[in-house]
Amino acid sequence: MRVFKQNCSKEEASDKTLPYTCYLVTYTVDGKETYDLAISTKQVEMFDYYWDLYKKDFIGWVQSDGRMNPKLWQDPSKKKPTKTK
Repeated sequence: MRVFKQNCSKEEASDKTLPYTCYLVTYTVDGKETYDLAISTKQVEMFDYYWDLYKKDFIGWVQSDGRMNPKLWQDPSKKKPTKTK
């Protein structure tokens, strides 16, 4: 389980270049709904992670609109290794 983006908007989950194992997680902080994009192969891992953090403030999750195969998806936030000669 990996949190891809924290405090994102709902619109970011509609990105079709995300892997299909990406979920939009909803929880409340100080009475305001907050969203995360989390990537997980097992939904129970995601539930355990967010339940341990937020307990009663945890609302749920929905699958993002991502269509990419997770094995082929490249994380844009990771730096590419530099080639050495």
